[in-house]
Amino acid sequence: MHVSIDLNADLGEHPGTTQDEQIMPFISSCNIACGGHIGDEFSVRQTIRLAKQHEVAIGAHPSYPDRENFGRKIISIQPGDLAESISEQILLVKRICEEEGVVLHHVKPHGALYNHAAADRFISELILNVLKDVTPGIFWMGLARSVSKETAEKKGYPFIAEGFADRKYESDGSLRSRSLAGAVLSRDEVIDQVQELVLNKRVKVENWMKLEIQSICLHGDTVGAVTLAKEINQTLVRKGVDITAV
Repeated sequence: MHVSIDLNADLGEHPGTTQDEQIMPFISSCNIACGGHIGDEFSVRQTIRLAKQHEVAIGAHPSYPDRENFGRKIISIQPGDLAESISEQILLVKRICEEEGVVLHHVKPHGALYNHAAADRFISELILNVLKDVTPGIFWMGLARSVSKETAEKKGYPFIAEGFADRKYESDGSLRSRSLAGAVLSRDEVIDQVQELVLNKRVKVENWMKLEIQSICLHGDTVGAVTLAKEINQTLVRKGVDITAV
C-alpha cells in the first residue's frame, strides 16, 4: 500500500539563528509565525524565500496577539478583536507570498489558539469565518480528532488533520499540557510515535488509540529539532513513505 505524509514544522520563530535553514530540507510544509506570538515582515519574507528555495509548502501560523507569553496562554480578548488580529496575521503572509511569487497553501493556528479551537466550537467557528473571509479555500491545518476538524467538515471546508511527532497525547486525542511531566517526548519516543502514526494510524495513550492524520508536526523549539527532523525524514523514507505536502 502506498503511504504518503506531510512533514511540517513551525518556523520563523528563532530570529538570528540558522535553525530554519537547517530544518527546511527535511520537511514538506512549514507554518510561518506572523506577528501574533513572534515574527515581523522581515522574518516572514525571509522564511518564505527559504521555503520557496526548498519547494516547501507555505502556511501562515497566527496566534493570540500575545508576544509576552509566546502565544501559549488563552488571553482575554473581544471576539471581533481576535478575528481582526488573526486576519491581519494571515494577510501579512498572503501578501508577502504574492510579492515573492509563491502560493499560500494553508493556515495553522499556533499554541493556545490551536488548542482552544481544538476543544471549543465558538473559537473554531471564529477561525473558520476568518479563513472563509480572507483566504477562502485555503487549507486549515488543525488537530486530528478535534472540534476544529468537526467544524471544518460540517461546513465543507478543506482541513488537514495533524498529528505530533514530539508531544504526548491524552486519551481524548488532545495534547498533554506542556506544564505536565512527559508532555514533550524523548528522541526514541519521537521516532516510535512517528512510525506508529504514519504506518499504523494509531498513537499510544493508556492503550492504542486510532488516529488518522495527513500531516505530522515537529516543533522547531524541541531540543535537537534539526537532528530530529533529519532522523524522522530518513526513517520514513526507509519505510517507503513519500514525504509530500497535502
